[in-house]
Amino acid sequence: MTSPPTPDRRVRLPRGERRAQLLGAALAAFAESGFHATAMDDIAVRAGVSKPVLYQHFDSKLDLYLAIAESVAEEVVQRIEGVLDSTESNHARISGCLSSFFEFVEQPSSGYPVLFRSDMASDPAVATILERTRRACGESMGRVLAEETELSWDECVLLGTTMAGMAQAAAVSWYDRRGTMTRERVLELLSTIAWRGLGAVPPRSSPLALPG
Repeated sequence: MTSPPTPDRRVRLPRGERRAQLLGAALAAFAESGFHATAMDDIAVRAGVSKPVLYQHFDSKLDLYLAIAESVAEEVVQRIEGVLDSTESNHARISGCLSSFFEFVEQPSSGYPVLFRSDMASDPAVATILERTRRACGESMGRVLAEETELSWDECVLLGTTMAGMAQAAAVSWYDRRGTMTRERVLELLSTIAWRGLGAVPPRSSPLALPG
């Protein structure tokens, strides 16, 4: 294992670069040990800075953790919105959203476990981020449904949020079983269930034809 860099106060980075560096070090530390077992000293050593430098950017360990959680949540929402905007095929949208999310789950540096499998999940601020992420993804999917079906906006959001929640719950269950079940198999199962469910919702003009 490579030893963390030795703190060097002579190196002065622009504030934005330093903040990004600290966030990267903290993300790796939280992913490895969880929130409660990680100390600010651990993060400072990993980043190669003194602890006072760390506190110049973040008021507390919780402040630092929440900044990471917000960043992770934003990336998930951007991934989903990017896929939805990339094609007009609903089947491709479903498969693409699931594929992009599970690719994110499997990336070691994505921060997925820091937010979605966190030992801070019961904290009100973290629970709010999780719920906001699920709802944002659900509303993005709901906008597509609203354009193409006769369902009300609330009904579209309900279905979209249900789909987002299903993917999130499946990812949590699969995360510890990655050695026994491939991502491709998970995507195959989820895509089939999701498409059969949404495929039953008729579009505005004509019955929706299921793929053969």
